[in-house]
Amino acid sequence: MTMQNSAAEADRALKSKHRAMWAQGDYPSLAAEVIPELGAILAEACGVRSGQRVLDVGAGSGNAAIPAALTGADVVASDLTPELFEAGRRVAEKQGTRLTWQEADAEALPFGDAEFDTVLSCVGVMFAPHHQQAADELVRVCRPGGTIGLLSWTPQGFIGRMFAAMKPYAPPPPPGAQPPPLWGDEDHVRALLGDRVTDVSAERRTVRVDRFETPEMFRDYFKERYGPTISVYKNIAGEPDRAAALDGALVDLARDGDQSTGSGGTVLEWEYLLFTARRAG
Repeated sequence: MTMQNSAAEADRALKSKHRAMWAQGDYPSLAAEVIPELGAILAEACGVRSGQRVLDVGAGSGNAAIPAALTGADVVASDLTPELFEAGRRVAEKQGTRLTWQEADAEALPFGDAEFDTVLSCVGVMFAPHHQQAADELVRVCRPGGTIGLLSWTPQGFIGRMFAAMKPYAPPPPPGAQPPPLWGDEDHVRALLGDRVTDVSAERRTVRVDRFETPEMFRDYFKERYGPTISVYKNIAGEPDRAAALDGALVDLARDGDQSTGSGGTVLEWEYLLFTARRAG
């Protein structure tokens, strides 16, 4: 086997693993119940409107693609994990809109150059392992003068800290893979896109999450529904002491982040970076 073929085979295996990770649990219900407003925030920030052709990369069950389609835009929701699409189709139908759902690798999008007026991703493309390849694809499929819009968890924010807490219990990342929350660092995203974009706007915001009565409820919800958390626990399934330590780390994370000031329940503020730019040229 040549070195090139070996690398391609390794990439296929990695993407298969990523697809399986996101297919487990129930990410569509998590997105709908915990962060339902984020997709509409991104679509609005990108100025999506009727008549535009829009691509959502890492669309999942359509948290951003469906609000974009509701404007009258022609939307393609793409994701490596098509198992997530059925829930999105049901929501889109219920809301009276239609869009195209297409399986796609964010690092090798099956679309033509400059095909879309707007290319966006709501906590989606950030999970592609090779950041530069994914960024190159975002730029390639966006027309000159078109909009690229990204909403990503920050390294310093709650979800970034959650990934840091899980890291000691996760298998080592494959060669060349970069941590997802780096997409929430403005300097990192600017470096990925370089001089291929102009009119950059980058703003840190937070989303309020108050559906968990206790830190333990947060932990158990993510253990049941969130693919990356499920995968980490599977990695230490035969090590009860380490599983108990991770249990405690996730509870501590939510307890430390609790903003409820004793008013009952657990109130969390999850920070994200809202980044928009225009493709140059």
